[in-house]
Amino acid sequence: MKIGLFGGTFDPVHRCHVAVASQMRDRLHLDRVLLIPSGDPPHKPPGTLAPAFHRLEMVRRAIAGEACLEASELEIQRPAKSYSIETVRTLKEQYGPGAELFFLIGLDAFLEFHTWKDAPMLLRLCHFVVVPRPPGRYAALTALPVLPALDPAALAHIDSLEQGQLDIPLPGGTRLILLALPPCEASATDIRRRLRERLPLSNLLPASVESYIMQHRLYQEASDRTRVEG
Repeated sequence: MKIGLFGGTFDPVHRCHVAVASQMRDRLHLDRVLLIPSGDPPHKPPGTLAPAFHRLEMVRRAIAGEACLEASELEIQRPAKSYSIETVRTLKEQYGPGAELFFLIGLDAFLEFHTWKDAPMLLRLCHFVVVPRPPGRYAALTALPVLPALDPAALAHIDSLEQGQLDIPLPGGTRLILLALPPCEASATDIRRRLRERLPLSNLLPASVESYIMQHRLYQEASDRTRVEG
């Protein structure tokens, strides 16, 4: 079984999240993609994120009817800060040694991967699937200290969209998979701003998610604190 892992705050989940999860499923022929909202961080002040139960329900509504996409409660059930290494180990135990895990991450976040807890071990436990986040370019990966030497010419091909996918073998038998995807113009930060300022959402959200937000009056308080990007 091939399982994709797509974590994030999903604050709120938007159409680009769903599009990326679907493209990951189709391009890599995955049996399942788990969308895993982060929990309520105990070290953050109230209001930093929408409550986890709301973010989970919005994910469930956004992917309703999408084949092989599932919402996971794994991280929101943890009472303390959740690290990716713990999530991956838990899922490997849950699905067994025959399952392959594919960790989906945006390029901007992956460029900070060397600062993560047990980063070298995490690279050995699962494949990493990186998707572009403009204006970042894959060429920047040559400076990432936890990776083997990368071919700048190959990175240039995928940055220019001349190549749709680049697979890079990693120690331990896993792969770093770089995908070239068309840009998707949606941002959770911008959506929250639009909601606070009562501006049109321009189809940035699935209709079911927009209805849920309006029903529960999420993100609409004028004094809403600056939130973490989802």
